[in-house]
Amino acid sequence: MSYINSIKILYKCSGCGKKMHFVNTGRFRVNANGNKVDIWLIYRCAKCKNSLNLTIYERRKPNHILQEEYRRFLENDKDLALQYGNDKAFLKRNRVEFGR
Repeated sequence: MSYINSIKILYKCSGCGKKMHFVNTGRFRVNANGNKVDIWLIYRCAKCKNSLNLTIYERRKPNHILQEEYRRFLENDKDLALQYGNDKAFLKRNRVEFGR
């Protein structure tokens, strides 16, 4: 699996049982439930590969997301993953620490 070179983050890994570095996979998870959608950027623990989903949109109507951006989520656009992975405000909203 290839990873995106974005800001390294620290988060408590449920697999390792301690705070670990997580890396951006460059992939999104899009979950549609009725007329609402949730979208996450997927990170993986650098050691055990356990996943961490960082919330981009939660319980949002698809027509409230730009069509082009929604298409890019569905296609796992690497540039969009890099953009979110380097967005400090997005990372802070997801309560992660910045790696060293």
